[in-house]
Amino acid sequence: MTGGQIVFGALSYDVAHLLGGAMLVLSFLLLYQRRLSAVINIYAVQALVLAAAAAWQGWVQGSWHLYLTAAIALFAKAIAIPLSLRRIVRQLAIHRAVEIALGVFPTMILGVALGALAILVVLPTTLAAQALTREDLAIALSIVLLGQLMMITRRNALTQVIGFLSLENGLSLAAVGVEGMPLVVELSVAFLVLVAFIVFGVFFYRIRERFDSLDVRHLDQVGEGLR
Repeated sequence: MTGGQIVFGALSYDVAHLLGGAMLVLSFLLLYQRRLSAVINIYAVQALVLAAAAAWQGWVQGSWHLYLTAAIALFAKAIAIPLSLRRIVRQLAIHRAVEIALGVFPTMILGVALGALAILVVLPTTLAAQALTREDLAIALSIVLLGQLMMITRRNALTQVIGFLSLENGLSLAAVGVEGMPLVVELSVAFLVLVAFIVFGVFFYRIRERFDSLDVRHLDQVGEGLR
């Protein structure tokens, strides 16, 4: 192995870790923020970093289809979805403060614990894989778990959906970090996310029309009324 190859390998490793780590930090910022506009902005930045990570892996792996994945993440997740979310906030006149079911400090502690759990689960079970793949999978699982935590600890339906979208960003990061992932898998995931977002949009308008709020606690009242 030549010196140039060693330098390139170290550079690809460092940049991939930098982008994955940035996505993880942004997941923690999503948990920390209590302003709806800030949550949407952070999600857009996370999607932008995902696009950069996919493009970087496309260059490192020499896989053209990862550039397509990067383009989808850029235009659909970093631009189209955040613009749609802002439009929904304006049209439905949603309260700009995020209501949470658990305090910020306990939520952050749980987030750190979930990140540690992801490392303990992934690293010992992927000993045969490359170091970059193992660590990318650990970061991706951490992002997935933090997205689930956001869905649990937020009472507003819109922020719960952002948690779901952040979770999907973690899955996408795992997919682009694994060399040889088929294009059809990545396109299928992107298509399902867009369809799910359309369904969520209809759900937003219906729950707002019915309860004049997007607080999901009202759904509990409906469930109790049907018993």
